[in-house]
Amino acid sequence: MGRNLQSSDRLRPVDLARGHGLSTQAIRNYEEDGILPAAGRTPHGYRTYTSLHAGALRAFLALVPGHGHRTATSIMRAVNQGAVDGAFRLIDESHAQLLEDRQTLQAVESALRDLEPTTAPEPGVGSEPAAVSGPGGTFIGPLADKLGIRPATLRKWERAGLMRPHRDPRTGYRVYDEGDVRDARLAHQLRRGGYLLDQIAPLIAQVRAAGGLEPLEAALRDWHGRLSARGRAMLTGAAELEAYLRQHG
Repeated sequence: MGRNLQSSDRLRPVDLARGHGLSTQAIRNYEEDGILPAAGRTPHGYRTYTSLHAGALRAFLALVPGHGHRTATSIMRAVNQGAVDGAFRLIDESHAQLLEDRQTLQAVESALRDLEPTTAPEPGVGSEPAAVSGPGGTFIGPLADKLGIRPATLRKWERAGLMRPHRDPRTGYRVYDEGDVRDARLAHQLRRGGYLLDQIAPLIAQVRAAGGLEPLEAALRDWHGRLSARGRAMLTGAAELEAYLRQHG
């Protein structure tokens, strides 16, 4: 069963804060946010905490690296309100997101395996701009539909230097050749993996310059490492949350 919050092992806010390198204001904020159970009060109105609050704090801080601050807050708030099933649902959603991110990484690696090791020639360098009917040529709408994004997103990526479509000489429309389609696929997958445009642009530029995909290998290793770290952090968070649930009753 839950423990009496004002029983023998009273702790001050500073006692909780010191052990985790936090400020006493952070402890008060955590209580106000529902991360910690409500504190007891002395006859003079000072907050008093117990080992139950210390367990809640350990659980929250362990949940943050794997689930993020917002989700960890919602998990602890649900537990402290007695909505344990709601907390479990939030945890399930985080695990589902991690699985989706792993599948995205696998899709990126699969896409890379399917890509040609050489880049398409630049428009105006040794060849005339290809018409849309040429190999791999496509307009912005069909490419956006294929990737499941808006045409405006492709235009934004173009401004960021992620791809360089040429213009159809008859219509003036953008035409994406095989190299542009490849770059768009890479950009799309890397964006899903959490990379920013200014991180993606130099990778794609290196792929173009090198005529190969080796520059992405370090990024993929880093991506694998971050996913593994999240998975392990979720295990640590689960252990601390289980300990708190047993203490909470």
